[in-house]
Amino acid sequence: MAERHTSGTTADLPVAPIPNRGSSEPRRCGWCRRVLPDQGTGRPRLYCGQACRQRAYEQRSATAKAGLPGDVVLVSRAELDGLQDRLYQLRCALEDAQTLLGERPTKAELERQLEELLRSTGRLDRLWVAGRPG
Repeated sequence: MAERHTSGTTADLPVAPIPNRGSSEPRRCGWCRRVLPDQGTGRPRLYCGQACRQRAYEQRSATAKAGLPGDVVLVSRAELDGLQDRLYQLRCALEDAQTLLGERPTKAELERQLEELLRSTGRLDRLWVAGRPG
């Protein structure tokens, strides 16, 4: 069972983790997931701007008031169905690639299958970098 937030404040609810300095992973906004610009000194930025900071605060407040853990993600049925469809496409592309590898494929066949895998994966990757609706 998930641990519930009970203090009544949102200050101690988690936000997006900050990668360690020197890591190859770029830092992303805690709300919209856009890549944050590099900065020199000072405390690392968590959000790309005031609008994202405000949306994150509103989300933390709403989940705290509802008694939900801070890491809860709410999605519509349509969004969930779309994600499941994309994951199914990726699984099918991987199964096709596995089958193809057992059949001594030509270079052109491998290239086509690799393009299909990249196309399927690319759709999933865009889910993480697209902005959230306002």
